[in-house]
Amino acid sequence: MPSIAPFTGFARHAAAASILAGCLLAAPASVLAQSHPADHWEVAIELGYLEKIRDNSPLDYVIVPLQVAWRSPAMFDLWTGESGARLTVRNRIAVILETYVEGAEDYYFAFAGAPSLELWNAAQQSALFLEVGGGAGITNSNDTPGGQGQDFTFNWFSQLGVRHQLSKNQAVTAAGYFTHHSNLGMTDPNPGIDVLGINLGLVWQFE
Repeated sequence: MPSIAPFTGFARHAAAASILAGCLLAAPASVLAQSHPADHWEVAIELGYLEKIRDNSPLDYVIVPLQVAWRSPAMFDLWTGESGARLTVRNRIAVILETYVEGAEDYYFAFAGAPSLELWNAAQQSALFLEVGGGAGITNSNDTPGGQGQDFTFNWFSQLGVRHQLSKNQAVTAAGYFTHHSNLGMTDPNPGIDVLGINLGLVWQFE
């Protein structure tokens, strides 16, 4: 006579799975919300291509920025929809290495920080984001007319883009990106740099 032990074990596991599923479905929204992509620390590698858009310098600057950026979990929500959509605010800080394809200098090594305003859809798969901030850094200035004139300069940036989750822990971003470099009038003349272009990123989330 065949043993019924395997069937008994299967029944126990099935019952346990059913109980667990019931608990998850009954869990409060505050618990389930912890799985939202905006509620995790994350790191991103971002690469861009920027060209001069203003004539404050006679040089036709072309800059390729490479950034390692960190974003914090959401600090607070500005709006939450009944469907689960969210407008949330996070922190972003980045280490930046810019390569100058055209211009007086060769590189710019800097940091920049900004709040990140993110509008997430109800499916938690896609978001629009806006970031406006700035920082400071070091370049290899020289005597070329139209150049920065000193090594230490400040930066301001803004980017408006879209983000899409590839998986639970990975996402991609694409944004229009603007940055301004300035020495705040500490040299005369004070040309500054204004460049605009695209910025693409690959994001990894931490559990």
